[in-house]
Amino acid sequence: MTDHAIDGIADSAPQQTSSTALQIAVLAALASIGTLATNILLPSLPQMAVSLKVTTPAVTTSITVFLLVFALGQLLVGPISDRYGRRIPVLAGFAVFIAGSIWCGVATDLPSLLIGRAIQAAGACATSVLSRAIARDLFTGPALARALTLVMIAQAAAPGFSPLLGGGLDYYFGWRADFVFVGIFAMLSAAAFAYVLGETHSSTRIPLNPLAIGKTYLKLSANRHFLVPAATVALILGGLFSIFSAAPRILIEGFHFTPIMLGLFFAGTVIVVFGSGMLAARLAPRIGLDRAISIGLWLAGVGSLAVLAVAWFNGDIVSFVIATCVFLLGMGVVNPLGTAQALSPFGSHAGAASALLGFWQMMGAAVGVLLASTIVPQAMLALGIVLVLASVLAIVLYALRAKAA
Repeated sequence: MTDHAIDGIADSAPQQTSSTALQIAVLAALASIGTLATNILLPSLPQMAVSLKVTTPAVTTSITVFLLVFALGQLLVGPISDRYGRRIPVLAGFAVFIAGSIWCGVATDLPSLLIGRAIQAAGACATSVLSRAIARDLFTGPALARALTLVMIAQAAAPGFSPLLGGGLDYYFGWRADFVFVGIFAMLSAAAFAYVLGETHSSTRIPLNPLAIGKTYLKLSANRHFLVPAATVALILGGLFSIFSAAPRILIEGFHFTPIMLGLFFAGTVIVVFGSGMLAARLAPRIGLDRAISIGLWLAGVGSLAVLAVAWFNGDIVSFVIATCVFLLGMGVVNPLGTAQALSPFGSHAGAASALLGFWQMMGAAVGVLLASTIVPQAMLALGIVLVLASVLAIVLYALRAKAA
């Protein structure tokens, strides 16, 4: 082998690493748009209510509408991408999201805002669900697990940092600036996607047949290789969203946090999720996905029991934060690795599998939020109960998978 050939091999490694990092960064942007567009509004809800002349609970329906459309839309986007590829649906999704952001930014009443939020969600669901499908197109095995880990870290960072960002934008420019920001973010992300990724779906195109799509979803739901990790992730994410929904009541009403302190708490959760994501990336290649996910589930279970104990014995803020961080540590391991495990065997149906997984995740989030706000009047006790239920069900479900394997 010549010196020039050796030099070429040596130079290709850093180039490939740089290219992979750029691809993952773009996938992270795609995945985070939905959660960014939701949580950035949380500090602005009271001012939005005043501006639109409605109550704060009424304007909060803009979050509910977004989540419902986001969940249902994913079931359509996945099969469309398996038939027509990833590029057109993603770029169309960006265009729809930007249009919805503009609509929301100029809304003068609540019905108009809700229409704009529905349009936003219809676009965001395309970018979010297809970020996972594109990752499945580009990577396999441990590389897929590592890529999804980094993407999920970004997706978790969006709800962590966006309340701080939204509060700052609202304070200096008003609540409409939130929609200007997410619209600009979507424009930049669309340009990056078109330049860095483009079309990634090179396998056999699946015909777009409603009956066949329904059969595909039923087949995936009956396949334990998809069903168990997907349901496990949905349960744990239900716990995560119950934390986000209950934290304002617990910290502001119970521990007298200011809105800024609440934002800092959410931002601090990102550090925990980032650390657990790094742990997941190291654990999976060494001990395998099954054992790594099991460790994450038991960490989540311990954290859940600790939150319930803090609530039962009227513990202090330090105890609550520590208990919550233990749950988040486990969640940060289970989420990316469980997602990788659910999608890995279904390359030809990656879009449909990712769509169904995303639908279950959003439904799990909706159920977690609903239970945390209604199961009992005490916010922390309700949160502890929801976390324990979600964690125990996830542990039992995953243990049954291991026995059946």
